[in-house]
Amino acid sequence: MILAKARVTNRQIVKSREIDIDQALVAVYSELKRHMVMSGTIEFRKHIREQIEYRFDPLTNAQVRINPARARRIKQAAASVNELDQLIKESRRTCPFCPERVEKDTPCFPKDISEEGRIRVGESLIFPNLNPFGECHAVGILSKEHYLNLDQFSPEMIENNLLAASHYILSTHAQNSEARYPVYMWNYMPPSAGSIIHPHVQILLEREPAPQLSKLIERSLDYYEKEGRNYWADLVEEEKRLGERFIIGDNILSVIASFAPCGFNEVCFIFGGISSLTQLDERRMETFSIYLSKVLQAYRNMGVGSFNLATLSGAVDQNQAQFYWMSAKLISRPYPRGIYTNDSGPMERMQGVWVVDTLPEELTKQIKPALDSKSP
Repeated sequence: MILAKARVTNRQIVKSREIDIDQALVAVYSELKRHMVMSGTIEFRKHIREQIEYRFDPLTNAQVRINPARARRIKQAAASVNELDQLIKESRRTCPFCPERVEKDTPCFPKDISEEGRIRVGESLIFPNLNPFGECHAVGILSKEHYLNLDQFSPEMIENNLLAASHYILSTHAQNSEARYPVYMWNYMPPSAGSIIHPHVQILLEREPAPQLSKLIERSLDYYEKEGRNYWADLVEEEKRLGERFIIGDNILSVIASFAPCGFNEVCFIFGGISSLTQLDERRMETFSIYLSKVLQAYRNMGVGSFNLATLSGAVDQNQAQFYWMSAKLISRPYPRGIYTNDSGPMERMQGVWVVDTLPEELTKQIKPALDSKSP
């Protein structure tokens, strides 16, 4: 139990009478307990202050603040259906991922990754990223269609893309054994940091785990060494018992609404019994594809038009499932407005890595003359 710090003197007056330090601590604990849900060793901790819920992630203790009233605040940059239609129409004319351009506008893998140059499964097509932010970084098109509503992503489409992504990851690792940590990410529409409208994912294979993944693995191991159990298994069982945030699931895949979300409408997929993306078998891949397709349909019904998805996968060449289970997180992003491409995507929101396109040294060259000028 982590007890919030409280200022308590050795002699304190409570309700017009003196109590000693032990009694004061009991009073503080009782007040905190009103806003906690205890479950064995899983603690869903929250405080409510002025209608704001301060929630803390059960594993990492990361703080989240939730105020449902903010959803009703004035938002002057309202979306326009016509504006979105125009964005889709204009971007279609020069899209490098559309069928008539993809063969000539996208690069090929070396033959040791793919004999054909690109990896194709159904309509999914995977090829190197022309503008990478990782050493081993590919792009995967999901469909020949330039734009799809969220309820148009079929399970087959998602599963084919995962199969193609797995092929890329395993082929790349076979050629570069130091590339070990796979990341599967999906930025859909500009508010999610997707610079191209056409449905596509990002696939990376990293030498080191991203900061957020590293923290999750470390804390999961700490939990296992302390409690002798898998944190993720305990989390799923407790969420199922409480029933407040458990959506669906079994021993291979569970879907929950995160207690302390890192984004709006966050849905967490927990893959039972595996620690890495490459350990996905046919049943897990099919089940995940079905569940993700249905959640995206629900998003569409909620009025969502943009989202981020990211996996948090252990290493390709290690089985850490005894204490760590792979997960994937899905969050909604603001409705597309066609104004700009967001500079914050799944790497920033879910992996703890900031991706930028400006060198500080180059920025210095542009800013310094203005400050060196003698004129005001």
